[in-house]
Amino acid sequence: MHFLVKKTIKIHFLGAAGTVTGSKFLIETPEKNILIDCGMFQGLKELRELNWAKLPVDVTSIDVVLLTHGHLDHVGYLPRLLRQGFQGKIIGTAPTLAIAEIILKDSAKIQEEEALRANEEKYTKHDPALPFYTTFEAEKTIDLFQTEMIDEWITLSENISYRFQYNGHILGATYIDLNIYGKRLVFSGDIGRQNDYLLHDPVKPELADYLFIESTYGNKLHPQEDVEEILSKLIRETIYNRGHLIIPSFAVERLQTLMYILWKLYKSNNIPNIPIIIDSPMGTNVLSLFQRFPKWHKLSVSDYKAMCNHVTIIESYKETWETIDNKQPKIIIAGSGMVTGGRVLTYLQQLIDEPSTTVLLVGYQAEGTRGRQLQDGAHEIKFFGKYYPVKATIKSIESLSAHADQIDLLNWMGNIKNIPENVFLIHGEPQVLDAFRVKIIDTYHWNVVVPKLFDIQII
Repeated sequence: MHFLVKKTIKIHFLGAAGTVTGSKFLIETPEKNILIDCGMFQGLKELRELNWAKLPVDVTSIDVVLLTHGHLDHVGYLPRLLRQGFQGKIIGTAPTLAIAEIILKDSAKIQEEEALRANEEKYTKHDPALPFYTTFEAEKTIDLFQTEMIDEWITLSENISYRFQYNGHILGATYIDLNIYGKRLVFSGDIGRQNDYLLHDPVKPELADYLFIESTYGNKLHPQEDVEEILSKLIRETIYNRGHLIIPSFAVERLQTLMYILWKLYKSNNIPNIPIIIDSPMGTNVLSLFQRFPKWHKLSVSDYKAMCNHVTIIESYKETWETIDNKQPKIIIAGSGMVTGGRVLTYLQQLIDEPSTTVLLVGYQAEGTRGRQLQDGAHEIKFFGKYYPVKATIKSIESLSAHADQIDLLNWMGNIKNIPENVFLIHGEPQVLDAFRVKIIDTYHWNVVVPKLFDIQII
């Protein structure tokens, strides 16, 4: 009996279960308690409210956090974890931790600024409005960061080891192999795409007794769009209309990919020399990481420099307003990608009611975000407590998503040589999860489980 108890592994689904965001999976064993990712919920109000609740586990007993990559919905809860008593190591690849540092500091600053503004302008029900965490708390979190290499097995305890494997998606992103009591657990993180503009193809796992796989696009195929032709056409229309092309963009990867494509279009004479404004302090910081970590991407040094020289990088909020006041046709790329915060809100607040404005959405838009509302045809949108009419043209390019689609996901798991005991579907909305469950069963005849938020599985 003692032998059986020793080998019990308990999985707590603390986020990204039945929803896309809030990635958190606690693996409880007699030797070590491991948290895979520690992200914030985004989107629907009832999900965002979960961010403010304590986790339903003993946080002080967590020994280590392993990060698949640096996006906010995978790292944004870390300072709250410390507030609840976590004192262990936070481990990831070097680019993942560099991105996480940028994101946590930027996120804390935005939250502090928004809380201050909400209190001054009194458009909040909370008295006072508080930041989710402070810059000081973000810095305390970063002190716990520890870098590990990819492709190397790292021992955590007598019967537990792990390794990071290259996964595309964004700079530094990995999936995580875990060996626990002779069982192989694979956490996919977010899986990138084949033939990405900037990143190498994802490595595929070859063994998995338990597979935890993202399902963001588990029911969809990315459309076969000619991204360069769509962008060229929109830019020509923007110039003709003497308007603005506003692209809300994720600061990590998407912004750099857009810069690269626009530079490439200009270099090949497919678009004229229209001003391209980059207004994302976080995106600009991430851009520098492409120089620091050249082995993690395909961009040459000369192309990187030429691409950076082709754009105007905004360095102050004063320049943001100067850009808005300048009526010359231009392309504005600003965070955040789901229009949940960041500098893009200022541009849209001023320009979304102008018919000459085009807003181009270039990534996944979670339920409950302004980006999803715009994508779904909202006639008005709320910024800073006030509604603004949407008279701009709203367009979207789905094929620029950094997430694998259904075929990519099925191919990614297609190299697994054994039959997994269970496949757990995570990071998906309910209808998507169900469709992907059926597809995996039809394709591979594997056991598939769709866990709910706060479910516990014993394996």
